[in-house]
Amino acid sequence: MTFSVRTQLIVRSMVVVGIATIIGISLPQTQHAKAQSNEDAYRQLSLFGDVFERVRTDYVEEKSDKEIIEAAINGMLTSLDPHSGYLPDDNFEKMQVQTKGRFGGLGIEVTMENGFVKVVSPIDDTPASKAGMQPEDLIIAIDGEGVLGKTLSEAVDVLRGPIGSEVTITVQRGQDEPFDVTIVRDEIKIRSVRHEIYDNVGYIRITTFSEQTTPGLMNAVDTIFKSEGDALKGFILDLRNNPGGLLSEAISVADAFLEGGEIVSTRGREDSQTQHAYARPGDITRGMPVIVLINSGSASASEIVAGALKDHKRAIVMGTRSFGKGSVQSIIPMPGHGAIRLTTARYYTPSGVSIQAKGVSPDIEVELARIEKLDAGRYREEDLDGALDSKAEGEDGDKNSDDEAQERDITKIDFQLARAIDLLQGLSVFGQISNR
Repeated sequence: MTFSVRTQLIVRSMVVVGIATIIGISLPQTQHAKAQSNEDAYRQLSLFGDVFERVRTDYVEEKSDKEIIEAAINGMLTSLDPHSGYLPDDNFEKMQVQTKGRFGGLGIEVTMENGFVKVVSPIDDTPASKAGMQPEDLIIAIDGEGVLGKTLSEAVDVLRGPIGSEVTITVQRGQDEPFDVTIVRDEIKIRSVRHEIYDNVGYIRITTFSEQTTPGLMNAVDTIFKSEGDALKGFILDLRNNPGGLLSEAISVADAFLEGGEIVSTRGREDSQTQHAYARPGDITRGMPVIVLINSGSASASEIVAGALKDHKRAIVMGTRSFGKGSVQSIIPMPGHGAIRLTTARYYTPSGVSIQAKGVSPDIEVELARIEKLDAGRYREEDLDGALDSKAEGEDGDKNSDDEAQERDITKIDFQLARAIDLLQGLSVFGQISNR
């Protein structure tokens, strides 16, 4: 009688188990479970080989072995969560360029939701931003071809193209009817930090966390201090529609505002994988009041900064709840075969709260709105005929003109930012009263 290799292996396994039973030795439970798990894995790999061979020979169109295997790898990773995936060589190179702060494309951070491409946030001063794309927009078709059935990587590849070329995307916004938006692709040059000054309040906007972010932040704060001096009332850190970026930069930015304490912890599957990041002494804002603005487009690294400053009571967080991406992706190079992006841990704020699917809730909730000047008559004592001590007509006219000019400036500022400025102004007045 002859046996196949598989049959021989089974027989040998039975013999080993039988001998162990006879002499009264039991295998450790964990070892047995591990052996069972390995056997199941080999069985499934055998199934994979069978399916691979069937696709290779019988699929309606001929596909290369490379295409089939890469699709299988990507399917395995994308089935885990929306942020894991396979990066072929060219995509891996593009991702490395993006973290340097300069790359080609439309200028949107995206993820997958229910088979569609979901906009996390458009990046400031990019084609997508100028075209009016908004956080939570769903891209349901690209150049007339539906995105259902595509992986995120495949959809992004279609969105990319030569600089100066056009792409038409079909957008579903809330419950509105889908509409088309045509965008001209361009090289994306990200200026990750920009700043302004509003009524002695330093305004700093961080659009993404790249290698340029910390130096840009330091330069912005230094410039504002030199400009305003003792008249400075505080800072507004705007992280709205910031899709995130490098974890190291998020830690560095939070560290810049804190004198000490934990910034963030990451926890993997095993306890040994838990890591903590701590702030070092030194607050670049010299202890001045800070307000952080967030919204549903604030994700990942933005949430780390907002969560750390909120938990340490170093800043007042204002706006709406953030996106809720609290997972860590590790880029693991596969020598000669690109890399995989694998979710390996979760973020936790200093208070031990997971950001994942919860986000950071603001201390003061302020919905996005628009400021409009009401055309209402304003009558005061000095406007009455014959009023005592009324001002000269020229003086009164100048005052009203100045007021109107200031109001026109305020209408250019969005409602959330205007509220933040008002709050800092109030804190400044309160501080002056307390020091009397």
